[in-house]
This record gives sequence, structure tokens and C-alpha cells, in this order.
Amino acid sequence: MFLYRMERFLNIIFRIAIVPAACLAFFSCSTTRVLQDGEYRLQKNKILITNQDEKKFNANDLEPYIKQSPNSYFIFGWNPFLNIYNWSNGKGNGWDRFVRKIGEPPVVYDPDMVESSVSNITDHLTFLGYYNSDVRARIDVRKKRVKVTYNVTLGKQFPIKGITYHVPEGELAADFWADTSSLSVRPGDYMSEYSLDKETDMLSKYFRDNGFYGFTKNYISYVADTLSCPDSAFLEMHIREYTRNETEQDARPFRKFSIGEVTITYPLDMKVRENVLRSLNTIRPGNRYSESEVNNTYSRISALNMFSSVNVEMTQSDTSVVDCSINLTKSRLQGFKVNAEVSTNSSGLFGVSPQISYFHKNIFRGGEWLNLSFMGNFQFRPNDDTRSNEFGVSAGISFPKFLLLPYRFFSGVVPRTDLNISYNYQNRPEYTRNIISTSFGYNGSIRGKFFYQFYPLQLNIVRLFNLDETFYNSLIRDPFMRNSYQDHFDLGTGLTFQYTTSTAVNPKSSYFYTRFQFDIAGNLLGAFRPLMKKDESGAGMIWNTPYSQYVKAEVTLGRTWVFGRNDGQAIATRLLAGAGYAYGNSNALPFEKHFYAGGANSLRGWQARAVGPGLAPMDTTFIIPNQTGDMKLEANVEYRFNMFWKIAGAVFADAGNVWTLRENGTAGDIPISKFTWRNFGESIAMNWGVGIRLDLNFLLLRLDMGMRVHDPARADGDRWLAPRQWLRRGNYALHFGVGYPF
Repeated sequence: MFLYRMERFLNIIFRIAIVPAACLAFFSCSTTRVLQDGEYRLQKNKILITNQDEKKFNANDLEPYIKQSPNSYFIFGWNPFLNIYNWSNGKGNGWDRFVRKIGEPPVVYDPDMVESSVSNITDHLTFLGYYNSDVRARIDVRKKRVKVTYNVTLGKQFPIKGITYHVPEGELAADFWADTSSLSVRPGDYMSEYSLDKETDMLSKYFRDNGFYGFTKNYISYVADTLSCPDSAFLEMHIREYTRNETEQDARPFRKFSIGEVTITYPLDMKVRENVLRSLNTIRPGNRYSESEVNNTYSRISALNMFSSVNVEMTQSDTSVVDCSINLTKSRLQGFKVNAEVSTNSSGLFGVSPQISYFHKNIFRGGEWLNLSFMGNFQFRPNDDTRSNEFGVSAGISFPKFLLLPYRFFSGVVPRTDLNISYNYQNRPEYTRNIISTSFGYNGSIRGKFFYQFYPLQLNIVRLFNLDETFYNSLIRDPFMRNSYQDHFDLGTGLTFQYTTSTAVNPKSSYFYTRFQFDIAGNLLGAFRPLMKKDESGAGMIWNTPYSQYVKAEVTLGRTWVFGRNDGQAIATRLLAGAGYAYGNSNALPFEKHFYAGGANSLRGWQARAVGPGLAPMDTTFIIPNQTGDMKLEANVEYRFNMFWKIAGAVFADAGNVWTLRENGTAGDIPISKFTWRNFGESIAMNWGVGIRLDLNFLLLRLDMGMRVHDPARADGDRWLAPRQWLRRGNYALHFGVGYPF
């Protein structure tokens, strides 16, 4: 009863408070009322390149060098919190403090900042190789609002006519001349401090990787001659045995260093097998010094996730020897994690999904991870006997090496071997199901951006019982559903590849990711099918259970743009497509391999498993929604913005559906659930919504309200919903979740 009343209360709040408040903020036009006499609001900055095509030089690249940025805008130049701030009455009373706390103050135009920005942009253009650029600011004032336009005339560029190199004789010269093909600055390129700086960084790393401990870019200098040949430049690169801040009297001959003594220290109360740490260390006594090996050791030991800090310190002990000291600080090795998702819709169906996990990061004293997890999924209606209960327990052990494979398969990273086992019990009104699963496989990363998981063994054993009589009769009438809901034995292989440009939990800059998942099952068992016992349909059986044979793939593309100076402002997008196909010993995918849509991380206008397939109406055979399909398409876009304190907001839109690959009904001559181009447009479910987030940095809590715009399952055929229908019963859903939806 409490949850039901809470849902009605939230409904009233959204109807009575939020929508009118948003409208009021929208029509409160003044954004300058709080400004004092002589003050102006900075409305907009604009950069114009006057003498070159923008395709050759992107003016947006100069935006970070403008000292003063205007208020950020959400949609069509509208910032409601800027309007709210201007509701202030200036009296300092409770109302005044409230609107100033909630709102965002206008950015007051500062002419000194404009002059500083002009200088900043000019200096940066010189750094990029545009010499004597002209930058001028034009100020446009209208009704206490200022627009600043920076008119940029790019300066002259000098192509490099030739390059000469001056390198001292010795070991360093031999290494330099052995690999000049990798030099990035070449004749014909335009000269710039940026390219030369990049070149010195690359060369310095190259020398440090080849034994020259302590070599820095300060030993490298350039001299440019732009007078000998008009409109061109001749470059001289000098590598000297003294730095730019020293004189020739301070010169020291370059020499290669080797590794001397290597020590590893860690807290005495930490129980860890030292041979594990030494096997991860790639810095070996007697080897030539290499900065890459130092970084590899740091990365490999850090990947154990057992230490709060890893300090790899190199100390020169002789004229050509460096000692290595690896100091480790213990982190918290065990603990608990709690997660939960809550959702409801206007029909009164609630869903709660709690999860608690225990972890130990050194269970066998060799960096082995143990994870124990307990989960539940409970769906119900208040004052109703409708219930669906699901419980699960899983255990996993991860070893910091490739078991059964060469340990140094990838020398720069720590691969891991995972062994998992789980049990899942689901009690629905229509049936009860048990699933026992186990898997064995490998995972790791390459260069910190490409991640892989390969499971040569994946096993699921599924048993169903206590089938409801009405539900069982419906399965007899529908071969597709009957084959999905039967005992089965699933033995196969799976792999996942993911590439991302950012691994941060909450990235502060724009990033992209793509994920590909692939599963195949039953082919190995298919070779022994002639020897197996058969059921009445001719399917081969293992332990009196038909084995599954199918292939399934899913690909996800995501990109998030973080823009403006406010890192809480972003546009996140995701595109997902997947399909599975049963063949050979199976006529349908196992139910747990089906695709579904809806929920806190999918189409948020619907509860989980409440969408599709295709144009199909809600299957009344299931008391609690259980709509699934063989394929899925989905697209999501979300606009995120900071509000105040640690509170952020979001406006989002989701579209997609699931479909079957085999038809089980038509509406006239149009397939209902099967994917065809004829029903594709009409079968796309769409919603929009708003959300609020509490961002605690280490944890993000969110509440999303999704409202249906296009509902393919509407029985009256009028699938488009007018705004007045969005908050009616059955047309919206509320979701509570942890972390971003994508």
C-alpha cells in the first residue's frame, strides 16, 4: 500500500509541480534582471576564421583559449536555471536565498577577459605554426546582453625546406641513426612548436627505452632559419650532452644503463606469495634499462588490484647501473557491494532487484579474486496476489594468469582466467524454473582500451516444472513458445570484444565505445547426435534433456559528447542490434537467450520485458510481462546537465523493439511479431522522459520517468500518444537505478 501511494504521489508531483514550473521558467524571459547598472551578461562567444576554409582549421579548437565562457544552454538557447536565478528579489530573505541556490547566476561580461583571450588565442596560433596571426574582438551589445566575436586572420606558415641533425658520437648516435625513419618532422611539413615538441617527446622516450636512463627532451634543441630561403624554413636539430639550462662545461657523455639490484617491499601483515610479485615484475637484474619495462611492471602489479599505491623507483648506483625499488601499499582486500534497481508503471506493477556481493582480492595469497553474489528480482502489485520471485547465487574465482595456456601470452598486461558457477531459481505464476550454469574462460585487455573475454566452455542446464495448465495449453497451440519453454542442455562457446576511448567510471571528456558479443552452442554435441537418445520430435538428448543448438550475436555502439566548460553537460547516445537463430537440434532459442526491451536501462517508458515482439499486444498468458524475441534493435539519446550541488538532470528519448524470426500470427496480411520491413516503422516503440541524478562521484543514483510516445501494442490501432495521454494510467513508468543507463 505504501509503494502504491508513493507512486500516486509522484504522479501528482509531476503533474502539478514540475510541468508548470518548467513552463514558468521557460516563459520568464528575463535573464538580466539581477544585473547592476553598467553590468552586462555574456550571452555568446563566436570565433570566425577570416582567411581560411574551416575544413582546414576548426575554429572550435580555439574555444578552450577563451578566458570567459557564457552560461551553458540546454535546448534552443534556453537555460531554465538562469531564469530561476533572476526571480531573486534582492532582499536576502528565504525566497531570495532559495532561488539563488537552485538557479545559475548570469556570467557578467568582463572586458579584461576579452583582451586576455585575444592574447591567449594569438599565442596558441603561434604554437601551432601560424606566425603573426591577427586576432580582433568585436563587441555587440543589446539589452544588457553582450556577444563577443573573435575575428581571426591566420598568420603565415613556413614549410620545412630541409633538416640537418647534429648528434654527439657514441652509443646514442648509433641508436639515433639506426631508426631515423620513425622521425615525425620531415621536409615538406609546416614548421610549428607543436610538432617539434611532439618530436622531442617521442625521441626522449625512444632513448630511455634503449637504456639511456635520465634522458629528457631538454637535451634536444632546434634552430630555425627563415631568412636564407624566403617563405620557407631550414631546421637544425641538436642533441647535446648538456641540457638547455646548462653550459658546455656541464657536458656528460651519454651512456647506456643496466639494471642492478631489484627489491620488492610490501606491508609485513600482508599475506602474499612473493614469487607471484616477482613473476609480474619485468625489471630483471643485468637487463638493459628500459622505461617501457618500468611502466609494464607498474601496470602489471597495479592490475592485481591489491595495492592502493605502486611506486617503482629507479636510483642510479654507479656510472652505468640503476637499482630498482618497488614499494607497495596494501589496499582493502575484501568487502561488500550493494546494488538495487526499482521500477514501477502506471498500471501499478512494481519491480525490485536487489543484489549484494562479497569480494576478496587475495583469497589464495596470489592475487586470486573471489566473488560471491546473491541477487533477487521481485515483481508484484500491491493488494494483489500477483507475484514473481527470482533468487540467484553465483561464485567466481579469477586467477592472474592464463591457466592451461602460456603465461606470457601478452607480455605487457596481466591476463586472467575465470571459473564461475551459479544457480538461479525463478517462481512465476506460469511456471517454476531452475538454471545451473558454469563457465571457464579468459579475459584481459590490450593497451588499456581493448578488452576481451573468451569462454571456450559455457554450460547451462535448465529445468521447468509446475507449469500452469492455461499456460501449458497455450504452449501446445504455439510451437515457437513451446520450444522456448522446455528443459534443455546448453553447451557452447562465447566471446566478447570491447573497445573504449575512456575507462573512467564517470568520464569527464568525450568518449566512444563499441562492444561485440557472440555465442554459439550445440555444434560439438551435434557431432554425436546419431548416437544419442531422441525425444518425440527427434531431438538428441543429454541426460534426458534436449541440447540447444543456436548462434547469437549482439553489437553495441555508444558515444558521449562532453561539451562546454561544465563537465556535467553531455549528450550520450547508444545504438544496439542483436539477433539469435536456432538450428539443427533446436527449433527456438532457449528462453534465457531471448532478447527483451524495457526497464531502467532500455526503453524507459515500459517496465522490463513489457515491449514487443513487433506489433504483438501484451500476452495475457503471462500475468507479469514476459515479452521476448529473437532479435532486437534499440537507439537511445540522453542529454545530461548539472543543476545544483550534486544534483544533475537528464532529458532522454528511447526507441526500439524486439521481434521474432518466425511468424506466429498476422494482422490482416502484416506479420505481428516477425521482423519485416513492412511492419518495421509501426513496430518501433518510442518514449521520452526526464530524470534526476544524485552524483556522489563514487556512486550515482538516478530516478527516471519515461512517457510513451509511440506504442506498437495499442489495441485501438492509434499508436501515437498525444501529450495529454503521457501521464495517464499505463502510459509511463518510473525507474530507480544505480549508475548511468549507458
